[in-house]
Amino acid sequence: MSSPGARAPGTRPVRVAERAPFDRPRERLLAFGPAALSEAELLALLLRTGTAREGVMEIAARVLSEIGGAAGLARAAPERIAALNGCGPAKAAEIVAALELGRRCSRALAAERTQILRPEDAVALLEPELAHLEHERAVVLLLDRRHRLLAQAIVGIGGVAHAPMEPREVLAAALRQPGAAAVVVAHNHPSGDPSASFEDRAVTRRLSEGAALVGLEFIDHVIVAAGGWTSLRREGWD
Repeated sequence: MSSPGARAPGTRPVRVAERAPFDRPRERLLAFGPAALSEAELLALLLRTGTAREGVMEIAARVLSEIGGAAGLARAAPERIAALNGCGPAKAAEIVAALELGRRCSRALAAERTQILRPEDAVALLEPELAHLEHERAVVLLLDRRHRLLAQAIVGIGGVAHAPMEPREVLAAALRQPGAAAVVVAHNHPSGDPSASFEDRAVTRRLSEGAALVGLEFIDHVIVAAGGWTSLRREGWD
């Protein structure tokens, strides 16, 4: 079975400009929106040009096939994309930049509607990212005065049993973020047990005291694990 965009051997590649107007990706996107385009067509718009041997649609279909589809493209390093025939460093940089812009737009849209009012809100946001990691990771959610999410930052990466979370790193991340007025910190327990340790409670007290000194509201410290979650505020960290 031939792949999408394939042509008979020995024939000249069909250029996008030679296609009927509503068979061209750009015209279809403008007329019907990006959802009307296939992944190969969207990638072809980024690639823009083909080669003497392959049209841009053929290259786009082949690249997606070789790299594992849209998911593989999203995970690929620039060097991996650049090494694919028909791409090269310049096109790889444009593809990676477009993917990163898409991710940032997605996070920005999510932040507009995400409000952290209870520990359950933080867990819903962070559980998919943290619960099943094989190492500990500490993050801080940076919130405005209405507890709407502004940004998320990693403030510690550790091993199986410990992720260093220094209060100065958390507070520095908050002070760098325009509009940040409140913070929620969180980390995971790869063991699957979300119970707070003595160290978890100690760092929570230090964070609470440090936040008060610089005028930040310290909302909670949440521990996420495969076996559930813990809110240090609800448990009391004193």
